[in-house]
Amino acid sequence: MARLREEENREWRESLEYVLRVEGFARVEELLRLLDEFLYLQGFSPQNRLSTPYLNTIPKEQEPPYPGDLELERRIVNILRWNVAMMVTRANKKAEGIGGHISTYASIAELYEVGFNHFFRGPEAGLDRDLVFFQGHSSPGIYARAFLEGRLSEADLENFRREVHPPVPGGRGLSSYPHPWLMPDFWEFPTVSMGLGPIQAIYQARFMRYLEDRGLKPRSSAKVWAFLGDGEHDEPETVGALHLAARENLDNLIFVVNANLQRLDGPVRGNSKIIQELERLYRGAGWRVIKIVWGSAWDRLLAKDKEGHLLRRFEALVDGESQRYAAFGAKELKERFFNTPELKRLIEGMSDEELDELTRSRGGHDLVKIYAAYKAAVEHKGSPVVILARTIKGYGMGPTAMAKNVAHQVKKLTEEDLKEARTFLGIPVPEEKLSELPYYHPGPDSPEVRYLLERRRALGGFIPERRVRFTGGLEVPGEEFFQEFYEGTGGREISTTMAFVRILAKLLRHPKIGRLIVPIVPDEARTFGMEALIAQVGIYSPQGQLYIPVDAGTLTAYKESKEGQILEEGITEAGAMADFIAAGTAYAHWGIPTIPFLITYSMFGLQRIGDLVWAAADQRARGFLLGATAGRTTLEGEGLQHQDGQSHIYALAAPNLLAYDPAFAYEFAVILEDGLRRMYREGEDVFYYITIENENYPHPPMPEPREKVKEGILKGLYLFRPGEGEGPRVQLLGSGPILPQAVKAQELLKGYGVVADVWSATSYKALYMDAIEAERERRLLGKARKPYVAEVLEGHEGPVVAATDYLKALPNLIRGYLDRPFCALGTDGFGRSDTREALRDFFEVDARHIAYAALALLAEEGKVPAKTLVKARKELGLELLETPPHRR
Repeated sequence: MARLREEENREWRESLEYVLRVEGFARVEELLRLLDEFLYLQGFSPQNRLSTPYLNTIPKEQEPPYPGDLELERRIVNILRWNVAMMVTRANKKAEGIGGHISTYASIAELYEVGFNHFFRGPEAGLDRDLVFFQGHSSPGIYARAFLEGRLSEADLENFRREVHPPVPGGRGLSSYPHPWLMPDFWEFPTVSMGLGPIQAIYQARFMRYLEDRGLKPRSSAKVWAFLGDGEHDEPETVGALHLAARENLDNLIFVVNANLQRLDGPVRGNSKIIQELERLYRGAGWRVIKIVWGSAWDRLLAKDKEGHLLRRFEALVDGESQRYAAFGAKELKERFFNTPELKRLIEGMSDEELDELTRSRGGHDLVKIYAAYKAAVEHKGSPVVILARTIKGYGMGPTAMAKNVAHQVKKLTEEDLKEARTFLGIPVPEEKLSELPYYHPGPDSPEVRYLLERRRALGGFIPERRVRFTGGLEVPGEEFFQEFYEGTGGREISTTMAFVRILAKLLRHPKIGRLIVPIVPDEARTFGMEALIAQVGIYSPQGQLYIPVDAGTLTAYKESKEGQILEEGITEAGAMADFIAAGTAYAHWGIPTIPFLITYSMFGLQRIGDLVWAAADQRARGFLLGATAGRTTLEGEGLQHQDGQSHIYALAAPNLLAYDPAFAYEFAVILEDGLRRMYREGEDVFYYITIENENYPHPPMPEPREKVKEGILKGLYLFRPGEGEGPRVQLLGSGPILPQAVKAQELLKGYGVVADVWSATSYKALYMDAIEAERERRLLGKARKPYVAEVLEGHEGPVVAATDYLKALPNLIRGYLDRPFCALGTDGFGRSDTREALRDFFEVDARHIAYAALALLAEEGKVPAKTLVKARKELGLELLETPPHRR
C-alpha cells in the first residue's frame, strides 16, 4: 500500500511538473482550481484554502430535516415584512422625513425568523440564554414581531420614531434603532451600522468565558449572536477584533452577515463578490465560515450540471450583475447569466416564472438552508463561526425598492409597490383598503400567532427583552476603607496615578468586592505603575501560561493565568472599551455586578473611542474609566499625539457620564467611594471618567471640615486653601495637576499685596450641569435656586482666574453663571515635546501666568495700579507674545 501511494505521488508530481514546464503557472493554477471545484462538489472543502467556490458550504445532501412548519413560518415572515412596510410608510405619511428603513428588514427577515423559532434562547433559559445583537436598521422588524407576540400594540407601532410626543394616545414611542437607554425593558444592545455591534459582540462572548474561568458564573451553553451587514465590514471596528475571537477559541460566538450586496448608496462590491471577500477575511482570521449563497430553486440545476459549467459561471458573477437579476427578473437572467450553449441547455423547458424564482432564490431567504447553517454553527466547537448569507435588499417590496440602488432610502411604498408586495407576500388586504396602509394581524388565536408564541415559550421567552438581574445592594467599602488616603503622603511626592494604583490594589484584596473588580489595560500597565498588580492577580488567558516568563522569580513577574483578573488587551483602545462595556453591563445580563476599571492614556480615551463611550452610556454600563497621563502639560517629551487637553470636553456629551479631574489622593478616594455607592449599592445608571496624571508632588491631607469638602469634591468645587491677610482679593480655581500651580500663584501674589483663595475645581461638568439645571428651574419652574458654583463662591470677593490643563472652553462653561470678572487659562492648541515647566509657560498656565492674570483682572477693576503689572511682568520673567499658543 505504501509503495502504491509513493508511485501515485510520483505520477502526480511528474504530471504537475510537465504542465508547469510546458504551459506555465497560470495553467497550474487553473488545474488546482478545477480540483478544488471537484472536491467541493463532492462535499469536501480543503481547510487550508482562504476561499471556496461560490456555493453553499453545506450541500443539499447534508441538510438536516427542518424541524418546524415551513409553510406557517413563511406566512409569519411575510406578515412581518408587510407590517414593517406599513409602519415605516405610515410614520412618514404622518411626519414627512421622520425616516426609518423598510429594505434592510425585508432582506434579513428569514435569517431572524429561523433564529426566533429554533435557536435564540430567551431569559427563562437562565444562564443558557443567548445574547443577540440585532442589525440596527432592521429594528422595525423586531417591533413588528413584538406586535404579533402581543408585546406591542398597534398604537405602539403608530408611534414609531415618535418618542417625545407620541401622536397616538395610549402607545409608547418606539426608538429609531436599538437603544437600551430609551427602551430599557426591550433593547439590550445598541448597534446600527458603525461596527460597534460586532466588536461588542466579540468581547461579550469573551467576557462570558472570563466570568466562567474565574468562577463568577457557572459554565453554560449560552451563545452570542450578532447580525450585521456586509457593508458594515468597511468599518474598522467590525473587523479589528476578529483575530481575538479565533485566538481565544470563542465557539460561543456566531456572526450572521446579511449580505444583501447593497449599502446606502449602491453595491457594496459591484465589481467583485463581497461574500468571497469576507470568506477570505474570516477564514484568514481563523473563523469557521458557512456560506448560504443559493436557495433551493438552484439545487436541481446544480445536480444537473455534471461538468461544472454553472459553478464556473457563479465564479465569474459579480455583485453588480447579481443585483440586476433580482431587480429585473427572468428576461435579464436568461439573456445575461445563461449566456453559453452549455448553460442554456441547463434551463431548457423552464418557464419565465421558474426563472423569476431563480432570480430571488438566495440562501438567506431559504428557511431550510438557514436552518442547516445555524445548526452547524451551534454544534461547531473550537472557533467562532460566521454565516455569510446572500439576500436581496428590499425583498418582496415591489419595483421601487427591491434590489435597487435607492432601496435603503425608500421610506414609503407607492401604490404599485403596495399591490405587488401584497400579492407577493400573500397578505389578505382588499384593494380598496390599500390606501389606508393597514397593518395585518391574523388574530391572537390564529395558527401563526399560536405557533410563534409556542416556539418562544419552548426557547425561554421573548427576545429582545432587557431584564436587570442585579438592581443594587452590593456591600461596597465605605469611608473607613478609604480613610488612609484622606491623610496625605506626609510630604512624599506621588502622582494621582500612583494613588489610583494603590487604591486599586487594596480594592482587589477586599473580601466582599475584590473578586468583582475587573482591571482593563490596553498594553500600558507598566507605564501606569501597575506591574506589581500583574504578579498579584495575573492577566487573564484562557490557555493559562504555556511558558516560563523571562522575569520569573521577581516580584513583578509577568503572570498569565486562566483565573487571571486583569484584561490586558494589547494595543487596542477599542477592544479595551468593549471589555469595559461587557463588564459594565454584566449586572444586567447575568446578575453579576462586575466593576470595571479601564485605564488608558487619556488622549487615547474619549477622543479615540468616543462612539463606544456613547454606546456604553446608551446601554447603561457602569464602572470607571481612568484617563492616565492626563492633561496637556503633564506628559513630558511625548508631544502632540499623546498630550490630552480635550477629553473633559468630550465627556460633556454623554449625559450619564460623570467626569472628574482630581488633584490629590483624597479627592480620588472620595470620587471612587461615591461611584461604588451610586452604581453598585444604589443601582444608579451612571459611569465615571476620572483623569489621573504621572506628575509627582506631595499630597496633603483632606482639609477640614471634611464633610463639606467631600460634598464640594463631588459637586465640582471646594475651598482648598483660603488666603490670609489684607488687600485686594482674587479667587484662583485650579484642577488636577494645575492646582499646585494655583497654590504657587497664591504665594506669588502675596508679594504684590494680593490675597488669593485657592479652590479645587474637581469637575467643571458637574458645575455646568448643576448650573444649567438651576437656570432651567428659574426660567420654567419659577424657582430661585442659585447654581452651586455661584453659591459656594458667595462671600469670597474678587475676580476669578480658572486655570486648567484642558481647553479654556472647560472653565468657561461656568463663566456666565458668575457675576464677576473671569479669566480662563487653558491649553488650547497642539501639544509640544518639552519639560512640564516649558509646556506650562508655552500654554500660559503655570503659577506665573496665573498670578499675572489675577493682577490684570484687579488692574482692570482699579484695585491695583497699572505699574504693578509692568513690575510683575518683569519680575515673573514673562515673555508675552502677540500670537496665542493655539495659533503657533
